[in-house]
Amino acid sequence: MKKILIVIADYYEDISSSLLKSAKYKLNNFSIKVIKVPGVFEIPVTISKNIKKFDAFIALGCVIKGETPHFDFISSASTDAIMNLSVESKKPIGNGIITCLNMKQAKARGKKGKEAAQAVISVLSQ
Repeated sequence: MKKILIVIADYYEDISSSLLKSAKYKLNNFSIKVIKVPGVFEIPVTISKNIKKFDAFIALGCVIKGETPHFDFISSASTDAIMNLSVESKKPIGNGIITCLNMKQAKARGKKGKEAAQAVISVLSQ
C-alpha cells in the first residue's frame, strides 16, 4: 500500500479543514498521515524532512492577499520549493495550496484538496 503524507497549514483552520476533508475523500486505498504546520511557508521543509518515508505528498493550505507584498513572497516561495522537491525527489507532490484575494474566494475553493489528491494518484499510477 502506497504511503501519502498530507502536510496542511492550519493558519485558516476552517479553510484547511475543508481542503483536508476533500483530499481524504480520494485517498481510500492509501495509507495516510497528516502533519499540521502553522503556515504555508513551513510546508516544503516538512515535506523535505519526510521525503524518504513516503511515496507521495499533498500540500494543503491557504494564502489570502493582504495589504503588503507578503502574499506574493509566500505564494511564490512555497510553490517553487514544492516543485523543486518534487522534481529532485522524483515523487509526486500535489499542490493544494490555494491563493485567494479574500475569504469568500477561499471558502469557494475548499474542494481543491480533492484535485491535489487526484493529481498525486494520477502520477503514482504512471
